Amino acid sequence: MGYAKVFLGVLLVTALAATSTAQTKLKCSKAGATCTALIDYVSPNNTNVTTIQSLFQVENFQNLLGANNFPTSTPSDKDVTAKKKIRIPFTCLCDNGTGVSNHKPVYTVQEGDTLDHIARDVFSGLVTYQQIADVNGLPDPNNITRGQELWIPLPCSCDEVNGAKVVHYGMVVDAGSTVEVIAKQYGTTQATLLRLNNMTDPSKLQAGQVLDIPLPACSSNVNSSSLDYPFLLANGTYVYTAYNCVKCKCDSANNYTLQCEPSGLKSTNSDWTTCPAMQCQGADGLFIGNKTSSGCNQTSCVYSGFTSKSILTSLVTESICPAPSAAWKIGFQGLGWNFFLFISIQLILFLSLHLS
Repeated sequence: MGYAKVFLGVLLVTALAATSTAQTKLKCSKAGATCTALIDYVSPNNTNVTTIQSLFQVENFQNLLGANNFPTSTPSDKDVTAKKKIRIPFTCLCDNGTGVSNHKPVYTVQEGDTLDHIARDVFSGLVTYQQIADVNGLPDPNNITRGQELWIPLPCSCDEVNGAKVVHYGMVVDAGSTVEVIAKQYGTTQATLLRLNNMTDPSKLQAGQVLDIPLPACSSNVNSSSLDYPFLLANGTYVYTAYNCVKCKCDSANNYTLQCEPSGLKSTNSDWTTCPAMQCQGADGLFIGNKTSSGCNQTSCVYSGFTSKSILTSLVTESICPAPSAAWKIGFQGLGWNFFLFISIQLILFLSLHLS
């Protein structure tokens, strides 16, 4: 019976080698660059959030919740029904012109596994068996053994899109979707999606295909010395950083500006008995997330990153007074120099009469 199962597995992989098309590889031009990426996982069976966290080796449970904008109170055993999409946050690595997950997740081969079963069923077709074989240096895709550890290379990218920093989201296409509808849904263009996904014919879009979607990312003041640089957070998501001491969120309601505050959680850094101070220097009583106003100026204490010893902060001042409307400017300018000359003469005459 065991030999028959192995033989069938060999036949299946051999047949797929002749008929399947490789998953589209995403362009990632800066060699060695890393960034945060997202991808859909469609579970084939009923499961829960913790099981998915374990499968994809997402280190921080809260960040799995944040990628899906689930409430922070969501329990770890929250049910996930079969065929429901869950966004997986992971670190992308640019390598040889394409992007792949940075050596995670790693899957341990179980008794009776084939590469195609791992790719198609366990990871719901996010990768192909041949891609798993390639990144793991397997000369024979049929030859895997129980207990063997395999790196699963999820597709991703760190490239800017149309000159802007984005979070690349590998969206699993629903049946009946079109490139045009997806583009409108995510605030991009059909031309951009076709270019990113190396597609020339939008009618060739298939259900279950992983489509690269560029999600707007919030601007931030996180500097290059921070351990979480580059800090890219997609619209409609939140994340815990600085060893769980800081919670940041991104949404369009705040003009795509990163909003951070103390998390109130215990630090995951064993060297920090408590989270470090998050006060901005030169601002009395301002901590991360606090603001103060004076006239038309608003000063905010913002998160700027973290090191192994401290949490970095910055003061940012911006004008909060509304700018003059275009109509007012046009009307004011349309009065011309003759009007201002007339007003000036009248003012001089008024002052002369009352001061003499």
